[in-house]
Amino acid sequence: MIDPTPQVLSPVADYFKVLSEVSRLQVLCCLKTGAKNVTEIIQATGLGQANVSKHLKVLVQAGMLTRRPEGINVYYQISDPMIFELCELVCDLLAIRLQEQTQQIEQLKSLRP
Repeated sequence: MIDPTPQVLSPVADYFKVLSEVSRLQVLCCLKTGAKNVTEIIQATGLGQANVSKHLKVLVQAGMLTRRPEGINVYYQISDPMIFELCELVCDLLAIRLQEQTQQIEQLKSLRP
């Protein structure tokens, strides 16, 4: 069990803050298949260069990505693939909630005369 003190929970909250940005999730998903440079990430996500660079910096600082210079390019890659397991877990939970809501709506519809 995690110690519920603010000192312990603050880094956990910071980790989730990094994941709370849609563009950063796009970048992470783009890198799921392997390392890419900024140009490849821009092409895969449709995001602008400044936006991608900003998000890459945040993801590297958070330890979610590593960067590897290679000639004139810098390649970014996922540092811990477990991040995708976390995302899949959240997606599964959201799918269950959606299914439950759909069932509730259907039950309400059946009550109509």
